[in-house]
Amino acid sequence: MTTQQGLVVSHLGKGVAVEVGDEVLLCQPRRKLYTVAVGDRVVVEKVAEGQGRIDEILPRRSLLMRPARNGKTRPVAANIDNVFVVFAIEPECDFLLIDQYLAICENRNIEAALVFNKIDLPGVERLEPELKIYQSLEYRIFRVSAAKQIGIAELKQALKDQVSMFAGQSGVGKSSLTNALIPGRQLKTNTVSATTRHGRHTTTAATLYHFPEGGDLIDSPGVAIFGLAAITEQELAWGYREFQPWIEQCRFHNCRHVNDKGCAVKAAVEEGKIARTRYQRFLKLREKMPSQR
Repeated sequence: MTTQQGLVVSHLGKGVAVEVGDEVLLCQPRRKLYTVAVGDRVVVEKVAEGQGRIDEILPRRSLLMRPARNGKTRPVAANIDNVFVVFAIEPECDFLLIDQYLAICENRNIEAALVFNKIDLPGVERLEPELKIYQSLEYRIFRVSAAKQIGIAELKQALKDQVSMFAGQSGVGKSSLTNALIPGRQLKTNTVSATTRHGRHTTTAATLYHFPEGGDLIDSPGVAIFGLAAITEQELAWGYREFQPWIEQCRFHNCRHVNDKGCAVKAAVEEGKIARTRYQRFLKLREKMPSQR
């Protein structure tokens, strides 16, 4: 049988939905390829009508991982260009989670940007002092309201011709944003399920959608937790952009940037060159790392 290249668009039950041209095949990966992720480019072999087998995962340009059982990790999504971290005034903004996402993207060759949703709600100005710190670090911030259709056109332009993913805590409006950007999202989910002969509600992981104007959006239900399990303490520090110029100036190459002698990062904090709030969140994330438990 002949093989073709395809794009993994969803996990459906124990199968994987792979887009091959205009057709969607329900595929089973070979046993050694259990780490297939949404966004992967794969080589598939059609074995029956509407069914195939994944023979090979093609090289990835980026990969996001999440914690799994027994201290292991599993892929969340592959070949992502941008992660858009969504937050809002309600629920209360979790800057620690934002910093975690940004630090991981910094280490995974993935661009990151912030999406401030629900800007039509009162009290949004409370977040502005902290947001100015991110802007000074050259993170893009999109101020939007999915409910009021504010800023959606600008966000859609930023998503064009890119493979992007939304991340953020529950309740910040990731689904509302996705529906505003891709009005037929639910219809497309049902179409994929029907095409692969699965029920309507079998999508349990990330799903990839195409924008008509070009580009893809990977939508993951709930909080897309790509955790700290896959990065080292040194990578966490490097993930804070403002630390990077100072890290090499530390007295010791294995400086932890906590209470180490000759730590240039901590000196920069004391001198006001690094925001103390960000540094304090770095210390909290260090404590959350598996190696620190």
